[in-house]
Amino acid sequence: MDVSSNILIFIVSAFLLGVVVIVKKDSLPQRLRRPLAIISILLIAFAFFLIMYSLLTMGS
Repeated sequence: MDVSSNILIFIVSAFLLGVVVIVKKDSLPQRLRRPLAIISILLIAFAFFLIMYSLLTMGS
């Protein structure tokens, strides 16, 4: 696997984790909701950074 496929897998998995946390928020234990939400936000922000970086470096 090359780097771009690894990045794509990370981006998809980060967004899917965010969707799962949102959809299953009622069935998550109270003590896990906040840490999972914070981790999801950080991973989605990093995935967004990777998307922007790959778009900016696409031409070079």
